[in-house]
Amino acid sequence: MATVDIEKFTEHLRDKADKVGYGKGRCAYFVRQALGAGGYKPPTWPVHAKDWGPSLLRAGFHTVRVEDLSTYKPLKGDVAVIQATTHRKSGHIQGFDGKNWISDFVQRNGFWPGREYRKETPAYVIYRP
Repeated sequence: MATVDIEKFTEHLRDKADKVGYGKGRCAYFVRQALGAGGYKPPTWPVHAKDWGPSLLRAGFHTVRVEDLSTYKPLKGDVAVIQATTHRKSGHIQGFDGKNWISDFVQRNGFWPGREYRKETPAYVIYRP
């Protein structure tokens, strides 16, 4: 069981995210803040979004096997860690609030945070509380 209060985590994501624009490259910071609001306070935090998997496992999340995004049904509290793209060396991290994927902005176009990610479809792992 995750040591993160999922209600507080997702509430913080929704309240702090940019609701009309796009992210400003601060996804790891915003998700870190939301995890902290949910009660997870590790001694160190990864800088790059793509490096968050081990921290989520330490927080009590587990990986979800996803073979195809078209059949995957996200649950409230799921966190996706997406690897780097050609121009986004830090990758991306986002949480699902029960309706939308959110990082430093509310992602209106589904799982992938932007055109570059949809085009390159880098590796990703889903973590569930």
